[in-house]
Amino acid sequence: MSFIAAAFITIAGTASAENPIVKLETNVGDITVLLYADKAPKTVENFLAHVDDGFYKHTIFHRVIDNFMVQGGGFDVDLKQKDSGRTVVNESKNRLHNDRGTLAMARTSDPDSAGSQFFINQRNNPRLDWTPFKPGYTVFGEVISGMRIVDFMASTPTGNAMGSTDKGKMPLQNVPLDPIVLLRVTRVSK
Repeated sequence: MSFIAAAFITIAGTASAENPIVKLETNVGDITVLLYADKAPKTVENFLAHVDDGFYKHTIFHRVIDNFMVQGGGFDVDLKQKDSGRTVVNESKNRLHNDRGTLAMARTSDPDSAGSQFFINQRNNPRLDWTPFKPGYTVFGEVISGMRIVDFMASTPTGNAMGSTDKGKMPLQNVPLDPIVLLRVTRVSK
């Protein structure tokens, strides 16, 4: 083996150890994501805790908007909201941008309210980035395979639906008419 090949294998192995890779298996195809544990460590730790607990199994992408993003990780196939009770501090000051193909945490108006819901940017969305005047949405990964699946998801017909929470009914918009199910999320590398 040449020195260059050995060096590449060493570098790739080191990057993999620091930045895990996960596979999102959906009923419309698979999406592979590199997580930025080196730049959003608390967010990646939170996401992987949900992965390891099987939290995402049979959740749906409940909000898809063409030319914007696809969002999942918070509702099951019956549109019942799932809540793990975990939240994570906003790490959007990491200066990663909400560019096409990046994975970011969804949240409420409280910057530190991100729990299990995440979204994949279908286009560059600079208005979602951190600025000194507003907290952004924490980017913590990037699609490395399967962006055509994200594009397909974003282009599916949507409508309004009624979800449910522990507090009652919740109107939802931009819900795919044919459910896009997250069958499971697994680690490809640690």
